Amino acid sequence: MRTIPQNLAAHLADGTTTLCHCWRLIRRDGVTFGFTDHDRDLVISGTLYAARSGLEAAEASAELGFAVGGGEVAGALVSAGITEDDIASGLYDDASVETWLVNWSNVEERILLDIGSIGEIRRADGSFVAEVRGLMHRFDEERGRLFRATCSADLGDERCGINLASSSYSDTGTVTNTDGALTIAASGIGFSDGWCNAGKLTWLSGDNAGISVEIKVHRAVSGTDEFDLWQRAPQAIKAGDTFRVTAGCDKTHGTCRKKFGNAVNFRGFPHMPGNDFIIRMPQQGEPGLDGGSFFR
Repeated sequence: MRTIPQNLAAHLADGTTTLCHCWRLIRRDGVTFGFTDHDRDLVISGTLYAARSGLEAAEASAELGFAVGGGEVAGALVSAGITEDDIASGLYDDASVETWLVNWSNVEERILLDIGSIGEIRRADGSFVAEVRGLMHRFDEERGRLFRATCSADLGDERCGINLASSSYSDTGTVTNTDGALTIAASGIGFSDGWCNAGKLTWLSGDNAGISVEIKVHRAVSGTDEFDLWQRAPQAIKAGDTFRVTAGCDKTHGTCRKKFGNAVNFRGFPHMPGNDFIIRMPQQGEPGLDGGSFFR
């Protein structure tokens, strides 16, 4: 049950109310925006809530138990301070959204209605519609360590221990040819064919500087390196743009041991039997059915 502040409750009990909705959006990089459906700007706790931003709320739902509730907000690009380029760059992915009910004649009379996060964003004709997911969606995310055959660490993190800044695992290059979005060619990368499969490419210069994307396929042929990217670049890639690439890891025990010599830090369970082993029937005369270990 939500407790309504006494001063706001008194205002709601009055015959006439002066209420509006305010949204406070906090990106993962800490940048904060404020929006309101009131006809003038409001300042609340140091945050400016901009009016006439073209932002409006659609129907919202609340669910019992662990069902994920939420709703949508819609607005005009640029006028709401949210640009096409920023959305395409992923700056608003999983941004936090607070929804407030505010007495615009006295902003101290307010109540927090909901906290959610930005999910899918749809863009068309200079406007956007953003899905706002309730807090319960966090229970759908992977938490803690799972028992699985592949490694649960990310290459280069604290649990993995590999130093990706080493020249053995990262290198820089300059685009010599590109389709402008998903495929680039470069020379001078000192890695063998496939070394950067599932690795990361980070743009160092150009219109996409600072953005990182996962590498789908790395081909090294006749002194030229080609990279196919999983995600389309927000801005057009151009010849002369520079980037850094890191080695890739498929998170299997064999790759950890052979490619990185890091089996001691492997965070998976490579000998755990899979579903195919569990459901298949043993065959008469098949070796290894004496109750002993399969791996000794």
